[in-house]
Amino acid sequence: MLKIGDFSKLSRISIRMLRHYDEIGLLKPKHIDAGSGYRYYGEDQLTVTNRISALREMGFGLATIGDILTTYSDPERLIDFLTVKESEVKAEAAVIERRLRRLETTIERLRKDGTVMSYQVTLKTLPERYVASVREVIPTYDQEGMLWQKMMTEAGPLNLQMNNPCYSLAIFHDEAYKESDVDVEIQLAVVGEYANTANVVFKKEAPILMASATFNGSYDSISVVNEAVANWVSDNGYAFDGASFCIYHVSPNESQNPDDWVTEVCYPVRKPAL
Repeated sequence: MLKIGDFSKLSRISIRMLRHYDEIGLLKPKHIDAGSGYRYYGEDQLTVTNRISALREMGFGLATIGDILTTYSDPERLIDFLTVKESEVKAEAAVIERRLRRLETTIERLRKDGTVMSYQVTLKTLPERYVASVREVIPTYDQEGMLWQKMMTEAGPLNLQMNNPCYSLAIFHDEAYKESDVDVEIQLAVVGEYANTANVVFKKEAPILMASATFNGSYDSISVVNEAVANWVSDNGYAFDGASFCIYHVSPNESQNPDDWVTEVCYPVRKPAL
């Protein structure tokens, strides 16, 4: 049997934390002296503390660790816990990666010209066009690729002839920004007429008067571009008039390097009646 101090040194867990583990039932001493109240641990409990420490390093909370320890002898159950945590950590890593990219981009711009880059907003008309379209409610905006995959899978055998310019774009139909279940439509401008498939619809689109700004790089900059467009719309006496969309001049499908991406952020506008 080991006194709590010796057990603390061997397990590399503080006495305070060992007492907390005891209080929540995660790791109880083998024996507590009735007279002195001293806690004693068994050498075999070092295996448990090693498991607890390893699971904490993986990011598990103490409550979940308690559940895992009760099923530690079942490899399949342990794999289930680890797989769920792996997915959570990957999602957290993606968020951190976006934050780092945003920091790096902002620092680079500040070093280049001393100010955060401004964006040139222009008023133009997107012409009438015949398009191949896929519209669905998808889990989140960053899963737009699943729509393009459907487009390519179903429209590929049709040997589509692309218009010039092709106007590869995504329309965001929700009235407001949403965290999940977003209504997105993708379009490609094509020449000719084709029969609809299970998910691809061919249709004619009317011209759109729009205020737009083009930027290079990852999509982390979109909020700043939106601000530039909003200020232009207000300063020039226009009003927003329909669902916003992005035209992908160079998309992730064409380059895996975000620095190569070229995106035009577009907002339909109109002149309010006097």
